[in-house]
Amino acid sequence: MTSVYDSNGNNIAVTVIEAGPNVVTQVKSSDTDGYNALQLGFSEAKEKNVSKAMKGHFAKANTTPKRKLVEFRDFNATPKVLGDEIIITDIFNEGDKVSAVGISKGKGFQGVVKRHGFGGVGQSTHGQHNRLRAPGSIGASSFPSKVVKGMRMAGRTGGDRKKVKNLLIVKIFAEQNLLLVKGAVPGHKGSVVIIEK
Repeated sequence: MTSVYDSNGNNIAVTVIEAGPNVVTQVKSSDTDGYNALQLGFSEAKEKNVSKAMKGHFAKANTTPKRKLVEFRDFNATPKVLGDEIIITDIFNEGDKVSAVGISKGKGFQGVVKRHGFGGVGQSTHGQHNRLRAPGSIGASSFPSKVVKGMRMAGRTGGDRKKVKNLLIVKIFAEQNLLLVKGAVPGHKGSVVIIEK
């Protein structure tokens, strides 16, 4: 993340997203596939890391292998054909609201305080010298004699598909294919996110 100043001199925290160029690698229509969609490819991939089937797929679109393929249903831009390049100014304008979809940062196995925001005992009782970050009681007594499903406990945290809505596009650098959106997006630095309008 970084920050920019708006016209009123306010400092706005933004995330810089490289959003192109994207190449049309497949065009789906309701006649052949039952629905209308465009498959876009982003980020160059090494030839050795692409399967033979995908090499044929990219050759059909007359483009180099791509690292990420994403399908967008009912793509409302002008009609596209295989191999067309879509740049960010075709779709986005400054001031638009967008959504960002990505895989959140994986944090491994975490306790209930970090995972669910439990407060812990907080040294509020006598003799509880080692229970500060413990979950506390997790079940009932003889009925139902089990831990209820959905109980919030320690476990693997992060690494989930997350969607952040209503992100404001603060600035667009069309030459570098960069979007500056207000706020944070899911994922680590360098991860791939899907921007939806």
